[in-house]
Amino acid sequence: MLELFEHIINLDFDWLFKEYGTTVYVILFAVIFIETGLVAMPFLPGDSLLFTAGLFAKLGYMDIGFLFLLLFIAAVLGDNCNYWIGRTIGLKVFQIKIRGKNIVKQEYLDKTQSFYEKYGVKTIIMARFVPLVRTFAPFVAGVGKMKYERFLSFDVLGGALWIGSMTFAGYFFGEIPIIRNNIGKVALIIIFISILPIIIEVIKHRIAKKKNG
Repeated sequence: MLELFEHIINLDFDWLFKEYGTTVYVILFAVIFIETGLVAMPFLPGDSLLFTAGLFAKLGYMDIGFLFLLLFIAAVLGDNCNYWIGRTIGLKVFQIKIRGKNIVKQEYLDKTQSFYEKYGVKTIIMARFVPLVRTFAPFVAGVGKMKYERFLSFDVLGGALWIGSMTFAGYFFGEIPIIRNNIGKVALIIIFISILPIIIEVIKHRIAKKKNG
């Protein structure tokens, strides 16, 4: 299992297909569901994984239509799971510890709450494209007891935009030689672009803190 996790983190699709064949569909479903559905697992490579999956679909390893539908379902189910965790368990999840350490960091919640303060309910859509925040956004919506029908409508739209844009970007642009031959570097660029809003917010916060200090 540890070996599988390492290859997923490293986006080693060649190894995944060699070892698991079409079961890769199940693995991808599980990764997207876990990243969006379990508040304790916000560090999985969602964006770069989707892009790389789209690339391998273009190469004939997977069907792009089925891939999109499957991962869209995983993303929506994951967010709904997280919403109901927040709504039923709430902030008590921050009291859960493993080996004396909290399984969920308070700072991730704080970043997500700042997103809600700035963008309101649109955070459900925008958070899809921001690592860490996309894991906590549905959780915070649940804690705040956002009306479920409203949450679901924004969540479905956000899920379709996220899964569609990332997988089809890989499908249409991944075959470009410079991208295909540098998929590792491309993945890092995607990750950097994804976390850029967080970096900007942190810088703004520190600048404002110095001014007020």
